[in-house]
Amino acid sequence: MRSLMPWMGAPSLKREVDRLFERFLEPDWSGFPTATGEWVPSLDLSETKEALTVKVEIPGMDSKDVQVTLQENVLTVKGEKREEKESKDERYHRVERNYGAFARSVRLPVAVDGSKVEAKFKNGVLTVMLPKTPGARGTTVPVKAE
Repeated sequence: MRSLMPWMGAPSLKREVDRLFERFLEPDWSGFPTATGEWVPSLDLSETKEALTVKVEIPGMDSKDVQVTLQENVLTVKGEKREEKESKDERYHRVERNYGAFARSVRLPVAVDGSKVEAKFKNGVLTVMLPKTPGARGTTVPVKAE
């Protein structure tokens, strides 16, 4: 089998070549201002029998800078992450953190009870609990043997 795929024996060479190209093609960000504008935080949407849970990663923000809305089974999280200004004579060599306004919307797969939605913010993660409506929870139908 090895004779059919001769490159299988050289994964370390491939890694070294990839690293070389990554360094060669890496842009020089020193001439650019810090990143501003829109960004999109990552989120997870999970489901249990009773509720949906949405977790949004928004590190470096305060809860007062985040707005959560629910309208017609679409959950929207909006906010703005402000850039920290420390010194005017700083020269950046790399800017990878995101700043600026964001808005993230997700269509919920089932109906939820909007009056019982809870949102909590801890350690840079916003957790929104969305209890399902009784109709969306479904029912289990017992199967009878004959």
